[in-house]
Amino acid sequence: MLASMSHQDVQAVLWDFGGVILTSPFEAFNRYETEHDLPHDFIRGVNAVDPDSNAWAQLERNDITPEQFDGVFADESAGHGHRVPGADVLGLLSGDVRPEMVTALDRVIAAGFRTACLTNNVISGETGETRPEVKAVMDRFGHVVESSKVGVRKPEPRFYEIACDLVGVTPEHCVFLDDLGINLKPARAMGMQTVKVTSAHQAIEDLEAILDLDLR
Repeated sequence: MLASMSHQDVQAVLWDFGGVILTSPFEAFNRYETEHDLPHDFIRGVNAVDPDSNAWAQLERNDITPEQFDGVFADESAGHGHRVPGADVLGLLSGDVRPEMVTALDRVIAAGFRTACLTNNVISGETGETRPEVKAVMDRFGHVVESSKVGVRKPEPRFYEIACDLVGVTPEHCVFLDDLGINLKPARAMGMQTVKVTSAHQAIEDLEAILDLDLR
């Protein structure tokens, strides 16, 4: 949903990573579920229960290690009817770079907007330090805010406050792109313009309308 902020008011564009710059891990989750005879969206369903304190939240805040997550998530998923090793879930996180989104990012930067990547990630490397094509994208951002390093995660308001402080703008001058509505809601409440990403084409089209800028 697009708000009425004028493009002249926008100073910074904030980007989620997985599901925005990268293809969504949810696609990989669904493939895994099909291959293992699990209900559709079972993994997402496990992650949606107690979202501020479950295994996934603890991992993204770096409260537990990936090795600990393996067992904790397995126990949680078993409680919902199907035991899924956490290690299997972590193996599904790496999406593919969407080149059209990288082009859009480059054009946003060239136009003079400040940028930051806002990512819930884990120490084992969702942001792709070992993947050259992903590191090349991460290096483009003016700032990177990682849940595993700052100790808070989306949708906690403090996460967005840290991002705004780093970029040097108030929320009213930001646009934030994310593929999850739960992450957009607090950003919007703080005054940010938001774009819910359902596809690269849709996201670019919406962002072009907000910025009054050709991003292709």
